Amino acid sequence: MTAKPIVAIVGRPNVGKSTLFNRLTGRRSALVSDMPGLTRDRREGEAMLGDHAIVLVDTAGLEEAASGSIAARMRQQSESAITAADLVLFVIDAREGVTPPDEAFARIARASGKPVILVANKAEGKAGTAGFYDAFSLGLGEPIAISAEHGEGIVDLILDMMQALGFKTAPPRRAAGGDRDAATEVADDGREPASQRAIRVAIVGRPNAGKSTLVNALLGDERMITGPEPGLTRDTISTELEWQGRKFLLFDTAGLRRKAKVTELAEKLSTSDSIRAIRFAEVVVLMVDAQAPLEHQDLTIGDMVESEGRALVIAVNKWDLVAEKQKQLKEMRESLASRLAQVPDVAMVTVSALGERGLDKLMAEIVAAYESWNRRVPTADLNRWLQEALERHSPPAVNGRRLRLRYITQPSARPPTFIAFCSRPAELPRSYIRYLTNSLRTAFKMPGVPIRFNLKKSENPYASRGGRVRSRRS
Repeated sequence: MTAKPIVAIVGRPNVGKSTLFNRLTGRRSALVSDMPGLTRDRREGEAMLGDHAIVLVDTAGLEEAASGSIAARMRQQSESAITAADLVLFVIDAREGVTPPDEAFARIARASGKPVILVANKAEGKAGTAGFYDAFSLGLGEPIAISAEHGEGIVDLILDMMQALGFKTAPPRRAAGGDRDAATEVADDGREPASQRAIRVAIVGRPNAGKSTLVNALLGDERMITGPEPGLTRDTISTELEWQGRKFLLFDTAGLRRKAKVTELAEKLSTSDSIRAIRFAEVVVLMVDAQAPLEHQDLTIGDMVESEGRALVIAVNKWDLVAEKQKQLKEMRESLASRLAQVPDVAMVTVSALGERGLDKLMAEIVAAYESWNRRVPTADLNRWLQEALERHSPPAVNGRRLRLRYITQPSARPPTFIAFCSRPAELPRSYIRYLTNSLRTAFKMPGVPIRFNLKKSENPYASRGGRVRSRRS
């Protein structure tokens, strides 16, 4: 009988190794805490990659330590795990970025001669963006952005693990034009396909905008307490919904007011819970009261959704009470275009939650936003687009020297994230970056979702890199 491959999870303390171990094994067998150094011994567990069983090893955090100390012995255990492994998952904390210990232990991983996959954990939301791109400097190839706690990016990680171990994977389903749906699971990996998973949808907005009424209307049941009094909802309540064969998990949240007006402890806790729901959601529905549309707080919430990298749909409630509908709709679209310009062409749906009107249109826009948020663009198509965009409008010259953009790749989706390699990235004007971002959004049909467009000073990253090189699937 062939021995099961061994995969070691290594990295400095408190980067989420045990959380990833639990996620991949499907069990909460490893203790998880914010307290660093909780794991001391190697912990082994079985995980399935498709039809293939592997031995997964959770290790203590790698630390510089005096000889003979507990920390030194913990490090010795971790180095032994690397020696015995067939594949190493090197984990960093994307929110903290690359630290000197990460650099030191990346050298250990490279020196081992074992295949290494670089994992940028805690990459959900905007806070992990900078650390993710810093990870390229470790020389371990292109990082995989994940959130072990929330399950984001795990499919991409599993696919890379299977490839590194030589396991056969089922070919991904392809959409029109050759795009691979980022949410598509490996057909034979024993997990629920993404098209069958529930889409997490947070319903947010100011107090008394009709959030609970909307959830009740979608469920066809008086599940939530509703009434004219603002602030009835305090806890974020999750409920399951099935619509036209798709599953959803709806989160009804407490109303979000301006920070200066939030004084009571209960409301502070409710507000924190609502913000947490935005961060955990995949699509956020911003409920707006048609009788007081797009006030400052609505736009502040929309900006928060964009900052967290979530897909956004705007639902204008109580539309049946509006007299001059076309005039108000035009004014709202103009306001959105100027005051929420960072998410152009966001879907805006008029509904009446109480009258149960416009609900099918709203659900269709939620699905469309979710699919755009998951979109991946093949690298070849991206670079053809880049050349065309440069020909239409070339980068400006700075101090008599023309800036050059040579290559672009998409390391992750959810939201769509791109890296362009530029000769002098710090000198490229923001206006030109906006031009590229908007052109990219139009060319590959990604309306209303945040796009992360980042620049890095480098040549083509795959042209002359030493060590293990992994190409991103497209």
